[in-house]
Amino acid sequence: MGNVSESVMSAEQRKILAVMLVPMFMSLLSVSIVNVILPDMQRSIGASNSAIQWVLSGYTLAFGVFLVAAGRAGDLFGRGRLFVIGVGVFAAGSLIAGLAPDPLMLNLARIVMGIGSGLLSPQGVGMIQQYFHGKLRGRAFGMFGTIVGVSVGIGPVLGGGLIAILGDEWGWRSAFLINVPIALIAIILGRLWLPRSAWVGSDTAADSDTASADAVSNDTTSNGTASDEGASPDRAPNGDDRTRADFDPIGILLLAVGTLLVMLPFLERSLGAWIYALVPIGAVVVIVWVRWENRYARRGGSPMVDMQLFRTRSFAYGASLSSVYFVGMPGVWVIVALYLQNGLGFPALEAGLIGLPSALLSAAGAQAAGRVVLTFGRKMVVLGVGIALTGVVASALIVLAHETWGISIWWMLASLGVLGIGQGMTISPNQTLTLAEVPVEYAGTSGGIMQTGQRVGTAIGIAVVTAVFFAFQSLAGYSAAIIAGFTVIALIIIAAGIIGVIDLGRGRKKAARAEELAKS
Repeated sequence: MGNVSESVMSAEQRKILAVMLVPMFMSLLSVSIVNVILPDMQRSIGASNSAIQWVLSGYTLAFGVFLVAAGRAGDLFGRGRLFVIGVGVFAAGSLIAGLAPDPLMLNLARIVMGIGSGLLSPQGVGMIQQYFHGKLRGRAFGMFGTIVGVSVGIGPVLGGGLIAILGDEWGWRSAFLINVPIALIAIILGRLWLPRSAWVGSDTAADSDTASADAVSNDTTSNGTASDEGASPDRAPNGDDRTRADFDPIGILLLAVGTLLVMLPFLERSLGAWIYALVPIGAVVVIVWVRWENRYARRGGSPMVDMQLFRTRSFAYGASLSSVYFVGMPGVWVIVALYLQNGLGFPALEAGLIGLPSALLSAAGAQAAGRVVLTFGRKMVVLGVGIALTGVVASALIVLAHETWGISIWWMLASLGVLGIGQGMTISPNQTLTLAEVPVEYAGTSGGIMQTGQRVGTAIGIAVVTAVFFAFQSLAGYSAAIIAGFTVIALIIIAAGIIGVIDLGRGRKKAARAEELAKS
């Protein structure tokens, strides 16, 4: 780490985290805050159920489609540059959404917000990889996990509070407009606080581990290599004439089309069963994309995604676990809001408050886990998934007991709090372990891949869980609907846990082989 302490963050590192985490919190909050303002939004602009679903999923779709390409662009052109652009795009979309007169304008604005989030998010992960090492990286990802957990839990509370204070009309609009001044401040601080090395591509000499760490304090390397300011961003690291701006447009197009084809059937189910034929077509396009990336690399190009990343087992297993986990977890807050508001008649603020303990416990769990993740490794992630599963099952049992014996539904404060603890122990430790062996020059791309899986999983999961919820609601009422939704979520979390257990077993076998070799 050069002149930066291994255990104490420097002032420069704290500034980097502040600049990154506030806009990332804002972009993730824009997913969860919508859950509680949906009914007022729908009445205000006369939106249909299909249009309202696009408010939820259209944002996540755009978010997911842009992540990998944005991560690649950050690696090539500078993560700070893409981060600030993304924050600006997000602010513009938020302004339009807050003033939208009809469902079409609102949905277009949400897509613009999703594009902005897709641009900024992988840069944050990439800069954590670039400027934090060892235990400090675990702590930084712990703070990132805190942001994720708090944004999920606090969004409904904030949305409900804004509606209670400002009324049905301007309450939901302010949930978007509040992003604009925050984004403007983040842009200004980004220009002032991000180090010079954040504004050039990671193929320069200053992006080695040593240089990246030292650049936090003095923007120069400690071994006599060129400073970031003097390095040329237009040449490949081996000094040949190939420009770094090899953006692989065909690879970008193939991945975007494949992602859209896989996700659209879950977003537009009303078009009929035939639309699910797009899923296998999308899968074929993704396979073609993989083959293209490999061929592009063999021909000497710089592919959008280096498929060698997936040969790193910790990355492959961790990204898979994260993707599956996010298929289930975000749906919890959607169906809880629907059940409390539409089924039990709770006002928006009360419906939002039920997730507050979960947010606080998730934040505390992520902070604690970030400090010890390198000590306990994948065991902590598996334990976190198990605790999250316990919270989901307990929540379903509380609903059943409420409907059967009349116990207070507010007992869900406790069960969702258990869920929050599990979430804090799962997300940030998994992020740290998944990216631990990834070279820093792939930090933005690998972060984009991981977050793409999360966003695609979120979009598909919300579509599936809400479809199950509404199907059971029409047949047997809201209590049966939320129990069915919790059941689907529990099965998905179990699948994520199985991936974690497999990776844990792989790690133990690897350690045992290394111990045997050391003894021989």
